[in-house]
Amino acid sequence: MSGKLKWYSIRWRTIFLGLLLALIIAGFAFYRMRFLLMPPSMGSGPAGPDVPSQPFENVWSERNVVLLGIGDSITNGFGAPKELGYFELLKTNNDEYHSGMKNKNLKTVLPNLTTRNLSRDYTVTQEHLDFQLPAVSLFDEDVFGIVVITTGGNDLIHDYGRTPQRDGAMYGCTYQQGTVWIENAKQRIKKLLDGLIEKFPGGCEIFLANIYDPTDGVSDPENAGLPPWPHGSKVLGLMNQKIAELCDEYENVHLIDIHTPFLGHGIHCRDFWSNHYHADDPHFWYYTNLEDPNPRGYDAIRRQFLLKMIDVLPNMIDN
Repeated sequence: MSGKLKWYSIRWRTIFLGLLLALIIAGFAFYRMRFLLMPPSMGSGPAGPDVPSQPFENVWSERNVVLLGIGDSITNGFGAPKELGYFELLKTNNDEYHSGMKNKNLKTVLPNLTTRNLSRDYTVTQEHLDFQLPAVSLFDEDVFGIVVITTGGNDLIHDYGRTPQRDGAMYGCTYQQGTVWIENAKQRIKKLLDGLIEKFPGGCEIFLANIYDPTDGVSDPENAGLPPWPHGSKVLGLMNQKIAELCDEYENVHLIDIHTPFLGHGIHCRDFWSNHYHADDPHFWYYTNLEDPNPRGYDAIRRQFLLKMIDVLPNMIDN
């Protein structure tokens, strides 16, 4: 009978297994609530790729040039002080906050640059087409346009599933539903592009950004306190595909990829096991609302725009 377990041995095993199960459950719950309980740090210093100095050493053009902003809250700079939004930084760098980007801005190389930002917070593609496009005046032929656009993101996330999903407010939709509504959004953006090109008889170059993913491709917004959306990242990917297709249709419309550099800087920025983890900068580039960037996020966006502009603009404005 020596091999028979004593009653107290069984009890301790039960207690141990119960504690182990409780720890597993608590650990899983903490992981799911970690973003809300312990928000990640924004970090400090430059964000995104280096921008070379050489292209800004000489004037690109003496021509009259207007920098025009169209779109949603990202172009309007929500989530950062006004002077630290990407639109403002494109025009004039903030040397106090971004000392390493001194003189790397459009005003340095385009002395006759003026700006106009028509973007508005919370707006969707239909509003950009219906209200912002008509507000753009027909420019004289001696004016060249540089147009920057962020659009389509609010079509995806509004209004966080509080009402049934629909075209222009897709949050929570299935991928099948999204295919129809995103094609509609593509056609609205196309009309917007066509209308903007007509506003610049003297020529223009348009820089159209795609859409980032605050869940870092995991599609788990519930971990940030939002309603679940299992198909969210897949639907977002389809919207970015349509934006890329539009850019391919026009010689003067250029894709600005902000989706890729933002991966690993969303709600999973601290997950060192993730394929998108950035050991050199494991920080959060979004504002508290998850819709918009924080100041470092705007720095990263401005750099993406500038790198594309360096490739495009010096040889196009006077042609």
